Amino acid sequence: MLVATLLALGSALLHAAWNLLVKTAGDRGLAAWGQFAAGGLLALPVLAIVGWPDAPAYPFLIASALVHVAYVTGLAAAYTHGDFSLAYPLARGGGALLAALGGALLLGDVLGLGQWVAIAVVGGGLLSLVGKGATRASVAWALFTAATIATYTLIDAEGARSSTSAVSYGFALMVFAGAAITVANVVRGRTPDLVAVARAQCGRWVVGGAAIAVAYTMVLVAITMAPVGYVTMLRESSVVLGALAGWLFLHERMGRHRVVSSCVIAAGLVLLIALSA
Repeated sequence: MLVATLLALGSALLHAAWNLLVKTAGDRGLAAWGQFAAGGLLALPVLAIVGWPDAPAYPFLIASALVHVAYVTGLAAAYTHGDFSLAYPLARGGGALLAALGGALLLGDVLGLGQWVAIAVVGGGLLSLVGKGATRASVAWALFTAATIATYTLIDAEGARSSTSAVSYGFALMVFAGAAITVANVVRGRTPDLVAVARAQCGRWVVGGAAIAVAYTMVLVAITMAPVGYVTMLRESSVVLGALAGWLFLHERMGRHRVVSSCVIAAGLVLLIALSA
């Protein structure tokens, strides 16, 4: 159990880290593109070993990859218009909340009274984030990102179920998402911008892409050692880590307040997952 705990917490740390790399980049759209492209390339050798998913999973992979294009667009905009300690927990916590609601409304998941209470706690924590220092644009883009997170989470839940291997589905998604984001940016005419900064930023992109891939791998290994609910609960600590990073590393003015709000969000998500296990 100790190894699973460390893996889950490490995954949360890496997730917050690659998002921090996007936030601190000069061009956040290029940074997100570079990291996902690198993550997709790094996933290819893994797929050569574990194998590609079966054909029924491909419609879900394509749909999720297209949503990821909107996701990285919203993520880059959220970090451009708002503080990291606001945008990260609002997008990630809001995405988890919307995914839970979507599962109940669209996938037939049944929620009990305790789970609705947990959802209310998460909602209260999210509302407390939106206070002084939060612009309309920062909140709007963070909520848009949350909606994309919820959307691809629901798609991937069904996609993983349609595949004989959740592991191969997850790594194939990295390839599909990286390819879709690349095509979208090429169509937008951003290739010269990427080439211009590639030599200087390549190292950051590889580190970020590796963080994306390794974070997911750590979760896959952790759930073979401990209950899925336990691992998922620990991963939700990333909302607190994101708020802490904005406060301590980026010295954001409302960082301390947002750490408290993120703790409330994390507590609500932990309760929701615990009651759903």
